Amino acid sequence: MSTPPGVTGDGLAPLRDVIKTHDLAAKKSLGQNFILDLNLTRRIARLAQPFDAATVIEVGPGPGGLTRALLMEGARHVVAVERDARCLAALADISAAYPGRLTVHEGDALQANWRQIVDSLAAGQPDAKAVIVANLPYNIATLLLIGWLETEPWPPWWSRMALMFQKEVAERIVAGPGSKVYGRLAVIAQWRTRARIALTLPPAAFTPPPKVSSAVVVFEPKERPQPECSVKTLGRVTQAAFGQRRKMLRQSLKSLTPMPELLLREAGISPELRAEQLSVEDFARMALIFERSAHTPVSRPD
Repeated sequence: MSTPPGVTGDGLAPLRDVIKTHDLAAKKSLGQNFILDLNLTRRIARLAQPFDAATVIEVGPGPGGLTRALLMEGARHVVAVERDARCLAALADISAAYPGRLTVHEGDALQANWRQIVDSLAAGQPDAKAVIVANLPYNIATLLLIGWLETEPWPPWWSRMALMFQKEVAERIVAGPGSKVYGRLAVIAQWRTRARIALTLPPAAFTPPPKVSSAVVVFEPKERPQPECSVKTLGRVTQAAFGQRRKMLRQSLKSLTPMPELLLREAGISPELRAEQLSVEDFARMALIFERSAHTPVSRPD
């Protein structure tokens, strides 16, 4: 249910007051841009539902606007990872208002052991899954996403993600073959998940307003991505192919293998194509074949 303007709905101070009280002016160095409208943060929280009994992971909560929205929308337990010590007092106020439902980890999200964090809060549930919901700091958003997409073993420890990116990054994630922004990120994201842009926000939705629009991308992991290959090998293949995206594959893949024509022939792909013309399945098939050839023993003459 939406909350009328000026009313928080959870008994806590409006976010503008929280920011003023705790002197939480957004820091550009930390990639911070806050959303102050609780109606909007609740809308973002709903994109990640159903929460069921899952632990909800949030990165970069700042003054806690999305944190409060997640709790208001029924998250059983939120784990907020924040490296800005200035924000801890504001988050402590939220924790007091929702006893036992918010755990705050002070530290760098890039160094976090996510599986360990989830397991520690899911006593007796070794296969417990988490939901990740975050207005990601722009300066680490792609690094975090790649880490979550390359999680092993797969299926991952998370069951769903609703993540805020700069709109241009979101468009790269969901881009298809033939697009100028189709690349390694799109291939890995779409091979392992079903990804879609669920919400676009203008700069005015944030404080301070960034120079670009933003978008929330929802990810749902595929149980068994096809064709089945190593995500690390897929990363190597796509890095080589898109590293020289204007060149034909027979040339760009030379950084991967000295005889790319053999790999392409076995994969049924024309060596005259360019990386942006291949489907996600083409790349995964090529990665699988490359993987097998790397592990095929070389026969020696008697």
